[in-house]
Amino acid sequence: MPHPASRATLPIDFSREIFKKCPLMQLRSFQGLVPTPKLVSQVAAVPYDVVNREEAHALAKDEPLNLLHVDRAEIDLPTEVDPYSPAVYEQAQRQFAHLQAQGVLIRESSPALYLYRQSIGGHSQTGIVGVCHTDDYQNDIIKKHEKTRQDKEDDRTRLVDALSANTGPIFLTYRHQQAIDEIVSRAQQEAAQHDFTAADGVRHESWKLPAEACAALEALFAKEVPVSYIADGHHRAASAQRVSQLRRSRNPNHRGNEDYNWFLCVLFPGNQLNILPYNRVVRDLQGLSQEAFLAKVAGIFDLKPCTAKTPAGPGQVCMYLGGQWHLLSWKPDPQASPIGRLDVSVLQDRLLAPLLGIDDPRTSKRIDFIGGIRGTAELERLVDGGQHAVAFSMHPVSVEQLMDIADAGQIMPPKSTWFEPKLRSGLFIHTF
Repeated sequence: MPHPASRATLPIDFSREIFKKCPLMQLRSFQGLVPTPKLVSQVAAVPYDVVNREEAHALAKDEPLNLLHVDRAEIDLPTEVDPYSPAVYEQAQRQFAHLQAQGVLIRESSPALYLYRQSIGGHSQTGIVGVCHTDDYQNDIIKKHEKTRQDKEDDRTRLVDALSANTGPIFLTYRHQQAIDEIVSRAQQEAAQHDFTAADGVRHESWKLPAEACAALEALFAKEVPVSYIADGHHRAASAQRVSQLRRSRNPNHRGNEDYNWFLCVLFPGNQLNILPYNRVVRDLQGLSQEAFLAKVAGIFDLKPCTAKTPAGPGQVCMYLGGQWHLLSWKPDPQASPIGRLDVSVLQDRLLAPLLGIDDPRTSKRIDFIGGIRGTAELERLVDGGQHAVAFSMHPVSVEQLMDIADAGQIMPPKSTWFEPKLRSGLFIHTF
């Protein structure tokens, strides 16, 4: 549903050449859709890409307002329907329209930025919700560190174009600024607009910011935050860029200030983020016995049995094989690139590829990746149950490493970072 563009503190039709000469991080208020407060917990959904079709169906089958009925609309169609068929995107349109018609999702009265705080245990992080410009993505002011898969990118492009909406935010991070922190801290003293605790124990709170705070934050980002970094949501960001280009090509009167040039983001200061490891499990030992495999590993790393299941720091990996944990450690190479210094790179280059034949972890069917939120017990279960032969418990990558690699224009190895908690979809929706 189109609506008037909200104010922007900066011109938004710069050419690419001007952006390169004078990069500015554009953050803008938007007049979006939000859940009515009493229904927010029923609407909020896990990100579409952390669950498969069966898991999404199980989560949403008894929750008719859950946004998974939009983001993963195939769950409401017969199982034989291809998840990328036109029927899926048509079903998503119907459900999205239904949620608006029923007053579940309501249009905000004015453009605004929001705060989004997530808390679990002793950890809390607060991000600024707004829209960012697709030109910033195109011109690497919004920096990437992962490659995208064409099929996944195509799927989200078709969904966003069908809905004319961003239902799930891109998770961005930036190097924190004290002036921004102060505005965010003051705003959280007010009562939250939305406040609920999800089944996984994460508390989600949001605040709609007053006009003066919005204007101040927009100006501060333009002045003090030259770049931001995609923490999570590379496929959603790439899809937003593609939809913007599609809409530009269809609009002979394109000016650059249309809402399709902007996409939904939550920007967190890097010093608040919690990165968990992305662990690895391999299905077989490439024909080696456990004894022969251990002997070869000992020729590459300092290897010894251990009781620890997680490495104490970088330069170490804990390996689970045959019911026993082993510590693999090595001396860092001072000449290595930022990519080469990563533990996941060392493991891949020295062990997974040469010993186990995992030449391309993006495409190999013999390796699986387990998010750190599932813990080392999941690694033990997979190996002890016989589905996999060996597991590797990793030390998490730091936010600074992620930023350094993105700044260098490099791409991180696949499945290097697991950010937790995950952003919920449906709390804020940007339409165009």
